[in-house]
Amino acid sequence: MSEPVTKEKLSKDYESRINHLVENFENQVRKHINEEYVRSTKWSDKFADKIAQFGGSWKFINIFFAFLILWIVLNSLSFTKVIHFDEPPFILLNLVLSFIAGFQAPIIMMSQNRQAARDKQEAIIDFAINYKAEQEIDDMQGHLHRIEADFAKFRSEVRGELSEIKKLILEQGNMS
Repeated sequence: MSEPVTKEKLSKDYESRINHLVENFENQVRKHINEEYVRSTKWSDKFADKIAQFGGSWKFINIFFAFLILWIVLNSLSFTKVIHFDEPPFILLNLVLSFIAGFQAPIIMMSQNRQAARDKQEAIIDFAINYKAEQEIDDMQGHLHRIEADFAKFRSEVRGELSEIKKLILEQGNMS
């Protein structure tokens, strides 16, 4: 035997269907945005994004830290004097660091600008979805208010007819 269908179960089924539809729609929008981003982004912009992604990672920090330590050790220790190419105060190292910073900063800013533009596009889509949802909710509330009004009218009509039936029954009882 099947278990009885309760109001709570119907509500959960309806809610899960709605959530599934919303997730599907959001995934389609994200997929469209990603496809548009891939289609409209030049290779140089993608390269800048990769550099920014690597430059803002712990992997970069760890590699760069190891590079700096190696540079300083090779150029400072007495037993490596034969291979010293940048003795303290490490003027060549300062030049390399300035060069890296001079190129890395604008590349990261270009990537951030593109990401900000993409975020703005997603925010506009989110706003449109929220606005449409709000309109649909307002529409449903309007329908509910009309149903409530119709139901109130129906109840008053039934009350009126019920009182007339009671009067008729009482009259019939008094006549007999």
